[in-house]
Amino acid sequence: MVAAQVKKLMPTRVLGKTGVAVSIFGLGGEGVLRTSGMMKEAVPVIRRALDEGVTYFDTAPAYDQSRDYLGAALGADRKNIFLASKTHARDAGGSRRLIEDSLIRLKTEWIDLLQLHDLRTPADLDRIFAKGGALEAAVKARDEGLCRFIGITGHQSPDILLEAMRRFAFDTVLTVVNPAEPVGRSFMLQVIPEARRQNMGVIAMKVLARGRIMDLKSVGTSQKALHYCFSKDMDVAIVGCETPQEVSANAEAARTFSPLPPAELARMEAEGTTQGAVMNSWKPG
Repeated sequence: MVAAQVKKLMPTRVLGKTGVAVSIFGLGGEGVLRTSGMMKEAVPVIRRALDEGVTYFDTAPAYDQSRDYLGAALGADRKNIFLASKTHARDAGGSRRLIEDSLIRLKTEWIDLLQLHDLRTPADLDRIFAKGGALEAAVKARDEGLCRFIGITGHQSPDILLEAMRRFAFDTVLTVVNPAEPVGRSFMLQVIPEARRQNMGVIAMKVLARGRIMDLKSVGTSQKALHYCFSKDMDVAIVGCETPQEVSANAEAARTFSPLPPAELARMEAEGTTQGAVMNSWKPG
């Protein structure tokens, strides 16, 4: 009888000052999770991620029914994973309502990481940091045990994230990592080094750039795109998935990862940054 093949464990990294080890591949809140009325399709994706050893799960009130899907799928596994959600409200009252609604939909008593979502403009910062702003609600939620850590997210302006980091000691930052990103004002070149100086956890998003990164000849596959990301200074890369098979492919990319040689990374970036405006169309030039 042939012995069953033992699957290699999912690699983990410590998420900055949180001190929590999380899987280097995390299930993003996009893909099938960012839908409505697709519980039968979404739950198997979440369950496959759990089966593959994924421990970081991402969601947000803005992501349609993703919170409902996670609430239905996690069950007893909730205690074994790191659950990240967000608030897109800029005021304390609106953020508090979103936090409480998230706890209900996720069927949990706490959120591990509460993130101030999609910071874009100076006006966003002024509202968040003002008296009665979203940060006030986040700190109160942390003090009450409704969340453990507080982070920020953004993919439009590195300067806005840097200013937010100057004003408050956040635990994490969620931002863009892909070989087409290091051009112009760059999250990878400006935001991530400052985050590391502050011992913040770094969560990577848009690592596939909606699939466009695979059009680069030096990349070609989602596995190579993920290996690029894992080779950079980040802790966990979140990827939205449409099917359980996509989850397994990304998990296998994590399990088979070894750092890419510097020359190969440079070659990918040299090609990627010539198409940065197309590949990262959400970021102003």
